[in-house]
Amino acid sequence: MLRNKNLVPLSHQHQHALAMCVRLKRALQAGEVDMEAWQAELAQFELEIAVHFAAEEKELFPRAGRLPEMQSLVEELKDQHEALRELFSGAQKRRLDRCALGALQAKLTAHIRKEERELFEGMQNGLGADEMQAIGAALERALAKAVTICALPGAQPS
Repeated sequence: MLRNKNLVPLSHQHQHALAMCVRLKRALQAGEVDMEAWQAELAQFELEIAVHFAAEEKELFPRAGRLPEMQSLVEELKDQHEALRELFSGAQKRRLDRCALGALQAKLTAHIRKEERELFEGMQNGLGADEMQAIGAALERALAKAVTICALPGAQPS
């Protein structure tokens, strides 16, 4: 199913996160893991993920949770956010080891796939056009913060 245009900004962020996960997985498999560099990258990425998670928790989860068939999924995704926050916090504090890096990569990848395949699909099937449009407008406001928080030094937001 095509992604509803109102969810595309989150899907784009998911693609960015999955690309990072692929790079991390390859580095782990090759045994070429610069722990300091990866933890620094993940600590920077945590800034973006914090805005992303907050937008999902404020704008998507309550609306999806009103659909009876989505309630348990929403609770599962909230729990996954908490587990991922702990892992990202470990990177911020430079406390992750190789095993924890692998866990972060695997958990983040699985989480994104669950949101894309189950949450987004369920919302597109269960919510009306007006509700999806309202979600899109709310996400635009919520994600605007990520543009300035995650900009590289000297980069101009588009």
